[in-house]
Amino acid sequence: MTESLTRPAAPLRIAVLISGTGRSLSNMIERIKTGQLDCEIRLVVSSTSEAKGLRFAEMAGIPMAVLERKDFPSQDDFSRAIFGRVRAAGVDLVVLAGFLKQLTIPDGFSHRVVNIHPALIPSFCGKGFYGHHVHEAALAYGVKLSGCTVHFVDNQYDHGPVILQVPVPVLDDDTPDTLADRVFAAECEAYPKALQLIAEGRVRVEGRRVRIAERPA
Repeated sequence: MTESLTRPAAPLRIAVLISGTGRSLSNMIERIKTGQLDCEIRLVVSSTSEAKGLRFAEMAGIPMAVLERKDFPSQDDFSRAIFGRVRAAGVDLVVLAGFLKQLTIPDGFSHRVVNIHPALIPSFCGKGFYGHHVHEAALAYGVKLSGCTVHFVDNQYDHGPVILQVPVPVLDDDTPDTLADRVFAAECEAYPKALQLIAEGRVRVEGRRVRIAERPA
């Protein structure tokens, strides 16, 4: 199946879902302010009221919602509540930025949810591979390259079609902390780049392959 993602009315309206520090959210806010990212953050949803990233949304005047998994009887109910807020906000794309809860992607949101993973999928991904667990596994395996992957989200962990990947060298003296820092620096470039490609209508999905048009549609 081939699916073209038509260019929405600019800017691309997004919801950002977080669970922690919000560093990626902060990066997006800054890129939007400086004109490097043609997006409008309509909503920030956190899976916990303790997420430090909520302060970035508050400082930027972005509407916020806190929806905790424990308050819902099932993953499906939790997901319906989140996507209900997303729909009400008039969002084109849902952006997972350190969101640590699995979602059930509803009808109408196929290829409208994206995530960034701190490794080169399909390596070091899937259930349990998040945060430092990823970098610890990469170092334990002895790989020479790690990196980050921006991908569409489906109903399996780290499984949807890959939009782009950025490799990062693994150094002989790396620790999980030093590798994490290097990978996050790559994420700060890769995620805005992928979002901008979507905002420009340059992304086309063909089965598991994502094609990027050379020029905006």
